[in-house]
This record gives sequence, structure tokens and C-alpha cells, in this order.
Amino acid sequence: MSVINRFTALFKEPRTETAPKPLPPADVPHALGALLVRVALSDRKYAVQEISQIDRVLAKFQDIGPIEAAQLRAESERLEAFAPDTPDFAFLLCESVSYEDRLCMVHALWDVVYADGTLKDVEVHVMDLTQNHLGIRPEDCAAAQTRTQEAGHLST
Repeated sequence: MSVINRFTALFKEPRTETAPKPLPPADVPHALGALLVRVALSDRKYAVQEISQIDRVLAKFQDIGPIEAAQLRAESERLEAFAPDTPDFAFLLCESVSYEDRLCMVHALWDVVYADGTLKDVEVHVMDLTQNHLGIRPEDCAAAQTRTQEAGHLST
């Protein structure tokens, strides 16, 4: 069974418990990619700058080249449509990934949000929801956003 089929099967299986099943470790790269895509699409625009930033994030997190990162992003774009609601999706990552790695994900998510040079209320809402469900402490969330702003992506 391919990684894509295993990942989408997680969301097609009937739930017998209240909490979603944790992602298998092999699916974390796709889950991260799908979450990055979801955040980028939250303002209903998918800017070239956001796509490029997603590719850079995936390349860095997975230690892969740009072509492999673009392929992973393309798979993640398809997977995003099958992913559960953002809180459930973030919870799956929370159950599968260490706090430090989730905090790195939050930094990467803010980089994607600010990649197009604008910040919309809907993006802030999606980030607040995502960070909360990833189990990131509020002070770490604020620091991640501030770091991205200070890196010159956007000032509010």
C-alpha cells in the first residue's frame, strides 16, 4: 500500500473512539506538507511565494532536494483535500511528533503565512487554532510569530 493510500485510509476508517488515530511516523512528512498547504490556502489564495516557501520547508525538514520537495508538496496538496478538519489534523501531528518538532512546524507555518507579504484575519484564526491543537504554549506561539515578523516577512 502506498504512503498516500495509507494516509488517506486513516481518514476513511470509521471512528470507534473519540480521538483520531495517530499518524504512522512515515506519514508525518505528508501530514506536515498538507498542513502547510492548508494554512497557505486559508486566505483562498495560493501565492507562488507560499508554494516556494512550502517547498523550502519540506526540503529542510526532510533533508531532500528541491525536486523531491516539490513532489512531496504536490502529494501533500492532493492529501490536503482528504485531511480532516484542522483541529483533528493538528491533533494527529501532536500525537505523532515531539514538542520541539511541533514548535519548528509552527515557525514554518508562520513563514508560509507571511510568504506572500500579507496577513489576513482568517490566517491568524487558522494559525491560532492550529497552534492550540498542536499543543504549543502561547508564549512559544507568540515568539514564533515575532521571529517571522522580525525576519522581514511582514510587520503588523
